[in-house]
Amino acid sequence: MKQPDWHRVALSALLALIAPAIGLAEDRSGRDAPAPLDDMQVTATRVQRLIYDVSQAVTLVDRAEIERDSPQVLAEALRGRVGTFFQQTTPGQGTAIIRGLKGSQILHLVDGFRLNNAFFRSAPNQYLALVDPYAVGQTEVIRGSAGTLYGADAMGGVIQVLTREPEFQSSDWGFEADGYASYEHADRGKVARAESAVGRQGLAFSAGVTWQDYEDRRTGSDTIRPSGYDSTAADAKLALGLGESAELLLSFQTVDQPNTPRVDELIPGFGQEDPSSELFAFRPNQRDFYHARFRYAPGLTWLDDIEAHVGRQVITDDRRTRDFGSTITTDESNESELTGFTLQAGSHIGNALRLTYGFELYTDDVSSSRRRTDSESNVTERVPGRFPDDSSMDSLAGYLYGEWDPHPDLTIGGGLRYSSFEIKLPRADGSEAKLEPDDVSGDLHVTWRFSDGLRLVSNLGRGFRAPNIFDLGALGVRPGNRFNVANEDLDAETVWSLDLGFKYAGPRWRGELFGFYSDYDDKITSVATGEITPEGRTVVRSENANEVTIYGVEAGAYYDLTPELEVYGVLNYARGDEEDPDGNDEPADRMPPLNGKLGLIYEPDARLRFEAWSLLADDQDRLSERDERDPRIDPDGTPGWGTVNLSAQWQALENTTLGLRIENLGDRRYREHGSGIDARGRSVGLWLRSGFGR
Repeated sequence: MKQPDWHRVALSALLALIAPAIGLAEDRSGRDAPAPLDDMQVTATRVQRLIYDVSQAVTLVDRAEIERDSPQVLAEALRGRVGTFFQQTTPGQGTAIIRGLKGSQILHLVDGFRLNNAFFRSAPNQYLALVDPYAVGQTEVIRGSAGTLYGADAMGGVIQVLTREPEFQSSDWGFEADGYASYEHADRGKVARAESAVGRQGLAFSAGVTWQDYEDRRTGSDTIRPSGYDSTAADAKLALGLGESAELLLSFQTVDQPNTPRVDELIPGFGQEDPSSELFAFRPNQRDFYHARFRYAPGLTWLDDIEAHVGRQVITDDRRTRDFGSTITTDESNESELTGFTLQAGSHIGNALRLTYGFELYTDDVSSSRRRTDSESNVTERVPGRFPDDSSMDSLAGYLYGEWDPHPDLTIGGGLRYSSFEIKLPRADGSEAKLEPDDVSGDLHVTWRFSDGLRLVSNLGRGFRAPNIFDLGALGVRPGNRFNVANEDLDAETVWSLDLGFKYAGPRWRGELFGFYSDYDDKITSVATGEITPEGRTVVRSENANEVTIYGVEAGAYYDLTPELEVYGVLNYARGDEEDPDGNDEPADRMPPLNGKLGLIYEPDARLRFEAWSLLADDQDRLSERDERDPRIDPDGTPGWGTVNLSAQWQALENTTLGLRIENLGDRRYREHGSGIDARGRSVGLWLRSGFGR
């Protein structure tokens, strides 16, 4: 007798759980005050607000959740969240898909500074992995276009990463220290974090180091070799109070992955007898970040606050590769030096109107070189780099955003941003290609408060993304057994997006439901030229090939059965349709399947916490032609899957907490759709956090 697809049964159960929250049923307790949400502060409107008071769809992950999950990379902490789906090309990398978009189509910020650089790719990439997850205090995901406040690249949303800051309220000197360690056995992963802070009111210093080491991944009954890697990170911050109304923060971050293998290139994919490469390693991937932030609240009638950022980010993306069966090893070095300055101010006009306005200036200089060595002849030659050497991408933007309360229950927000770019691409013949795209983006937001806990929200926005140096000038191997050639003639991508949703926070029910629709023009897509390299790779280049529409539903519901027991469910669905210049329709690339999460949390007292949850995904057999040719994706579609997971947490002492986690209890072998590697098999993890001081 055929066994039922239990993941589909569980997805149906999710609908049953979420339905009452969607209906926003009246609470049986008779209480009508919303649950406290003081710990759910977000900066979606660049002003700190409660999560249920902003119109945008926002997903929030805090430090405690990251420590319980012990993710290898930060994007992994977004797995199973409302509106997000995780894809991973290889361990040490990974990206979150938001409403069907990923990579360079999502703006990534770290402490208010752009992570997206001039060669940030549209595919699942490694650059978010160069942010230490164990130094993070909070991660916010804004789902949907955010063109006015965040600008270029925020087409599908924004991932805002806020690292922890030292803060002391007493006038006396204080000191604190924290340590965190974890181990999980599926890939013998080890994490250690040590941090300390010293200071008093108006002056504080903190520093931390993180070490991660992972061996080859075990997936069900198999072990994938090679897939192990290690990572080291360090950070430091100095906070200075400048009187009662001003503060200066100086910070430094560095993350280094010295030797990370590219697994999907090193093992045969679907339709392959041999792997694409014998050697493919990122050696190294590194990010250095220097940052200063100044805040000033003068308290003037015409000026509430000023915030300025100055930063410099250097990302090194070096690689050593050798095609399968080849005697030629390629060493390449790619570096982006991104320097930026931003200034933002806020003002009130009367009691009903708040304005947020500012400008941003970024300049990104790219260096790229490559050499090839033949092991038979022992001859080394220099060849063109992955990107045009000494290329640059500069941007300037100004914006104005306002929020107006014409009625106690109604808030209307909206604004406009002008962005201009100058992109320079040196050519081999000594000439230079120069592009100067510009655009006006904007959005409109409406919030209607039906009651203390119920909000109806709607967001309309126009987003914009200029082609970057990766789109215009990339030359070399790409995943999926492809070889990319340059195309200097690209237009900017644009999107119109609309969503409508409910947010509810009551004494026992909490939930959100959003429907969304996005229409993309001139989407930059990798298109086959019809040529094949001597090594057998398909030659592709970026083109403004298609128009894409993406629409779907995302929902989350949380219900307190008792003061100690909570059940919750998350359900995400997105569908993408793509139209080529000839009017032919096909599915959009790499669209996540119907997916969700179902779980319960039991907290008998303040010291104990137990959680059981299931991650779920349906089949995804709606594939584009590019998906079908991609060796990472089964041409018959990715099978559905579900996992059962358990965790326990015990506060043994006032400042010491122990945790136990069992993932994929059934040891199921599965692959998250679009990923280049199977997920971990059964894994038992332990973690410890301890500290002292204050």
